[in-house]
Amino acid sequence: MSILIGLDIGGTKTHGLRAENGDPGREAFGGSANVQNVRPDEAARALGRVLAELGASDADVVVAGAGGVDTPADAEALRALIAPHAGAARIVVVHDTRLVLAAGGRSTGIAVIAGTGSAAWGTTPDCREARAGGWGHLLGDEGSGYWLGRELVRRALARLDDGLRPDALDRAVLEHCGLAGPGALIERFHGGAGRGYWAALSQVAFAAAADDDDALHLVDRAAGALADLAATVSRRLELPGPVVVGGGLARHQPLLRRRLEEAAAARGLGELRVLDRDPVHGALHLADRQ
Repeated sequence: MSILIGLDIGGTKTHGLRAENGDPGREAFGGSANVQNVRPDEAARALGRVLAELGASDADVVVAGAGGVDTPADAEALRALIAPHAGAARIVVVHDTRLVLAAGGRSTGIAVIAGTGSAAWGTTPDCREARAGGWGHLLGDEGSGYWLGRELVRRALARLDDGLRPDALDRAVLEHCGLAGPGALIERFHGGAGRGYWAALSQVAFAAAADDDDALHLVDRAAGALADLAATVSRRLELPGPVVVGGGLARHQPLLRRRLEEAAAARGLGELRVLDRDPVHGALHLADRQ
């Protein structure tokens, strides 16, 4: 019997999957184990809990996809966190965009992450590769859930600077955060609330977009930023598509999907598909190719 453990390590959560002889079975969820977001000891604990729940000690192979795996040193650091819980398994570490493309059943094309963070990656039939974005929330992540949440905060604070009273969109932001006034957003933002907290705020923009032009404009900016990432990869590889999009933001927000399809078409990109299953299932295909 061949036992595979797949891990999708995102900015908010870690999703694990156990498959035996190619058949997906048990799943497990835990906190983020991405060391860009949490301390190494927190990442180790999250991985330990997920891998224990999956029974990873008898695995033959572990395929882990995570954001921020940009160098061999990054991959080795994550491999070292997994190894104590994985017995004698072979451990394969990749950037999480590779899980997305594989989960879409593609060996070539362009993958886009639209979740807590954002990134794009592509590969051609002759094995050329290119990436765009994925710089992390301090440098980029345009179009992500975190980016949308931060832009809602920036809008509320800019209106405060202009001496304007909170409008409906500002009030929805404050209600979501449990705060009395826009000024309190500054302390909350710098007071230790994590990326997941602000990414969750993005739902305010989607809820308001039907009636609020500013909210709709933010959603359009997010879709445009994600399409730009895909277009950058497309241009570098001379590869129009297909484009496979994964991540919770794209999967759970129909408005973003529609606007992203329009933005991608306007940039000359080919077929765009949003995953209807979790990216961790791409680990099965990657293991087969390995």
